[in-house]
Amino acid sequence: MTQAQRTFDVVVVGGGAVGENAADRASRTGLQVALVEGALVGGECSYWACMPSKALLRPDAARDAARRTPGVADPGALDVAAVLARRDAITHHWDDSSQADWVASAGLTLLRGHARFTGTRRLVVESDEGTVQVEARQAVIVATGSLPTIPSVEGLAAAHPWTSRDATAAQHVPARLAVLGGGVVACELATAFASLGSEVTVLVRGERLLAGAEPFAGEAVLGSLRGRGIRVLLGARVSRVHRDDAGVHVTLDDEVVTADELLVATGRHPHTRDLGLETVGLEPGAPLDVDDALQVRGVQWLFAVGDVTGRTGTTHQGKYDARVAGDVVAARFGSDEAARAAEADAGPWSRYRASADHAAVPQVVFTQPEVAWVGLTEHAAREAGLDVRVVAYALEDVAGASVISPDYAGRAQLVLDSARGDVVVGATFVGPDAAEMLHAATIAVVGELPLARLWHAVPSYPTVSEVWLRFAETAGL
Repeated sequence: MTQAQRTFDVVVVGGGAVGENAADRASRTGLQVALVEGALVGGECSYWACMPSKALLRPDAARDAARRTPGVADPGALDVAAVLARRDAITHHWDDSSQADWVASAGLTLLRGHARFTGTRRLVVESDEGTVQVEARQAVIVATGSLPTIPSVEGLAAAHPWTSRDATAAQHVPARLAVLGGGVVACELATAFASLGSEVTVLVRGERLLAGAEPFAGEAVLGSLRGRGIRVLLGARVSRVHRDDAGVHVTLDDEVVTADELLVATGRHPHTRDLGLETVGLEPGAPLDVDDALQVRGVQWLFAVGDVTGRTGTTHQGKYDARVAGDVVAARFGSDEAARAAEADAGPWSRYRASADHAAVPQVVFTQPEVAWVGLTEHAAREAGLDVRVVAYALEDVAGASVISPDYAGRAQLVLDSARGDVVVGATFVGPDAAEMLHAATIAVVGELPLARLWHAVPSYPTVSEVWLRFAETAGL
């Protein structure tokens, strides 16, 4: 074991996609930045979440699209080995050398190992290669993400269940898969493994899927999962789990579900328990409470971005947080000359990047049908005291949908704030490739645009995005 001392202007703890963005932005005014990562550079999204999960889901989506298109031969069963091989290629076979090369090319210093605070702007980084004492002259940015939450159910931990990491990196497809949970990860991975041949049972504690979305979205996904032969049990209470040579046995109130593997997808929690936060007066295990500049409240030199704040749970929103925090750190601690140059390059819009706006957080669920939403649901808008008006439209009634498929079906809905002249505060789209329609709604929510103004944004014909014209017509414009 070796021990060394390193000093940098800024230290970013966590080298996933979020940490990479924060480090890159923070370095743009001449600050010397270190990026610390204990696993793979690129993090969860690149190797165990967004990218591999979509690689597993895409073949089934393409097959469904072919089956819905007249004149296209049914492609038949998926080639499971080819799907897994493509997933392996997308993750670079869990080799992060290209990401590490990018870190170096960006002028950042990569420190491999587990980081833990030892005091103000001080950390220790421990790895098999030794221990490094690290000091940040100016700031530390925490981007350690989140970890899967394993419920306190008798025997569950001892049964060695899969988490999302195990599922997205699986080298075999279990004949029987039980999924505990009803959120995004549960729905997506149930869809993926069913398409690859698993007999899937989904156990949902609540009474609907996708509890954070509009109810009609969860209902559409529920119908789709069941239509694909996936057994979905709502209101399922798990009292005990045990594993033996016959598989994993999940005891419910009125039956025992047996599977070869059990995937636990019941949520995630901020990864802060083993960071030594107590040495800087913060609570281990709790989310890092930040202001809109992503500075940890009460600690002038500490910033946090992504899942670790509890404010967001998606890679894209975490990367947005990282860009904001990196810009704030660069401007606050960088050389005056470099900061002025950076602001000049950014132009008059730089002032809008000084704080993070979470009014329009987009979310996509890559099931069949896809579900995409942004901003407030109808329920959330009413809970917030807004004067709510809802405008909905059946996507199959848009001309462009019939060109895609005679069997196209879906629904789109806007949530409007009538008190502000029907400003768009939320939107949900459910249907094939619904994700591709979401960004227009995200712009509308961020821009606080009234529907009357959007009437002048003419959609191309024949596309499913023509639903925006139908929204306006349905609203009486």
